[in-house]
Amino acid sequence: MQSRTPPPPAGRFAWASRNFRIQTAATVVSGLGNAGAPIATAFAILDGGGSTADVGYVTAARLLPTVLLLVIGGALADRLPRHHVMVGANLFSAVSQGALALLVLTGEPTLWQLMLFSAGAGAGYAFYSPASGGMIMESVTPEHAARAFSVYRMGFNGAQIGGAALGGALTAAVGAGWVLALDAACFLAAAALRFLLEPQAPSAPAEGGGGMLRDLREGWHEFSSRRWLWVVVLQFSVLVACVGAVEAVYGPAVAKEQLGGARDWGLAMAAYGVGLVATGVLMVRWQPRRILLVGNWGVFLFGVPALALAVSAPLPVLCAAMFLSGVGVTVFGVNWMIALQQEIPAEAFSRVAAYDELGSLSLAPLGTALAGPAADLLGLPGALWTCAVVCLVLSAAVLLEPQVRCLSRRPTGPPAADVLPEPVAAQ
Repeated sequence: MQSRTPPPPAGRFAWASRNFRIQTAATVVSGLGNAGAPIATAFAILDGGGSTADVGYVTAARLLPTVLLLVIGGALADRLPRHHVMVGANLFSAVSQGALALLVLTGEPTLWQLMLFSAGAGAGYAFYSPASGGMIMESVTPEHAARAFSVYRMGFNGAQIGGAALGGALTAAVGAGWVLALDAACFLAAAALRFLLEPQAPSAPAEGGGGMLRDLREGWHEFSSRRWLWVVVLQFSVLVACVGAVEAVYGPAVAKEQLGGARDWGLAMAAYGVGLVATGVLMVRWQPRRILLVGNWGVFLFGVPALALAVSAPLPVLCAAMFLSGVGVTVFGVNWMIALQQEIPAEAFSRVAAYDELGSLSLAPLGTALAGPAADLLGLPGALWTCAVVCLVLSAAVLLEPQVRCLSRRPTGPPAADVLPEPVAAQ
């Protein structure tokens, strides 16, 4: 059987295929805009007289179509050329964010308008994300996976640093509308880059027909048959809701009330990005054997920013907390990508990735929508303490699953598409 990865180019970075380089560059470009857009949206609402609850409702409106459409996006990405799906999704997101920017720049948009166009961006992401993951997985060889995934995340995370700092500064200096317009322009530039990707053949439809429904059933089987996979996704369904409430709702509210507003929250998010990138350098060379066990140690750091915000920590302490959270995200993220590439067949990867992200985001709309009412009920410090404790408890609880503790990095061998692994035996 032929390898699923095209031959690498010669030279110093021989492990980085053309598609890998283009996709990484496009991800950096779109990430610059995306990192600033949530900051701009939050402060567009707060500066316009909106409440913390309104920020939560708009964030939920962005997440809900992502949750509803992810599995369809995954099925399409396994059937159609993935670069076509990504280009179309980027163009759709550019139009949506451009319309939102125009609304903010030309007047005071109503809550329903903000929710509508935020939902458009969420729909675009639902089709982009599974295709993007599949493209990256197919563009690197297993023996170079750790290095490639670390470099990819360093590029993405570096964009988070620049985008968050720039987004916060521009929001404070020239207003939220221009930051949203920059996000739309970044989506257009990313679409142009992804148009240059070399086509990869879509998966052949299964014999006997069945179309997309059969594709979705097969993807669900690949997902549900691996206990380590769905246990971690179940953990993240609650964890992402808590972290999302902290970053999208509570953080901007605390920054506006107690710190320097958008500028300081942008600096805190940039510190988070520094943690992401700095750890990416480490992960280029560090190859732990127990990939999910080590990855989950990083998850313990996810709740540190909520603790800092809960005790009204000064900006330097908050930045340090955000840095540590970024360290944890990269430690988990790189090991998670390695586990997926090692264990999931290439022809089903986008569908499995869609179920992964669907599960992880399933409670995020509810979490952000309820963030404001929870703060009213518990007080802002009480809501933040609750998020921090939930993150800590979930990080410990998932280690009760033997497959999470014991899933190990396999020696370099045939790709997962050629040799289907046996499930990890429970200890």
